[in-house]
Amino acid sequence: MGETETIEAESSQKGTEVKESALKKYVAELIGTFVLVFMGVGSVVFIDTSNFSLLGFVGVSFAFGLSLLVMVYAIGGISGCHINPAVSISMLVAGKMRAKDTAMYIVFQCIGGVLGAGAVYGIAAGSPSFSAFGNFLGANGYAELSPLRYSLASCFIAETLLTFVFLLVIHGSTSEKVPKGFAGIPIGLSLVLIHLVSIPITNTSVNPARSLGPAVFVGVEALSQVWLFWVAPSIGGILAALVWNALKS
Repeated sequence: MGETETIEAESSQKGTEVKESALKKYVAELIGTFVLVFMGVGSVVFIDTSNFSLLGFVGVSFAFGLSLLVMVYAIGGISGCHINPAVSISMLVAGKMRAKDTAMYIVFQCIGGVLGAGAVYGIAAGSPSFSAFGNFLGANGYAELSPLRYSLASCFIAETLLTFVFLLVIHGSTSEKVPKGFAGIPIGLSLVLIHLVSIPITNTSVNPARSLGPAVFVGVEALSQVWLFWVAPSIGGILAALVWNALKS
């Protein structure tokens, strides 16, 4: 084999390895988002809503937060564990991701979110009382779909601000200036805190893929409101990236 052929073979091999590495990241994001939605939404659907008291809200909040925390350690070393389009968009704006990877992350996150909600739906449908509980698969919404009927404007502001806070925690926790290996703890706990505040408002999104999954199975009304849970978290994530870059410089 000549030198030129050797170089071409090595280049082809490296290209294949890069593609395989990228695919592993995308699949990790799919799995992580699946787990987050399955565990988080499942905690809403499988609870007895007749006894859905303060303890229920706390339980759901921890289900989402702990799901994120454990997945940070499970797949963080592979993909960074975004499992949230708003996180990927914020990382892009912060200069930590390429546009192509951001787009692919979002696609796989959405697939994971739909599969997670589908798994919850498939299990819940096996109960004769499914229509009596499940809270619309934990779908996010405003106005009539808001748990306490909060207006569109209130829900938009809440989702934007809470996503902003969430992404600031993520940027700060993953900074090179903080101790390594502990990022999952503040990130997971911040999601718990966010749910404690916003479940009564929107059922808590701060994650477009989490909102898309249940909406696909709930139907037209929920799907018609999904736009808010893409726009508001994306704005919050962008603002967090801009503020973080300004603070760290």
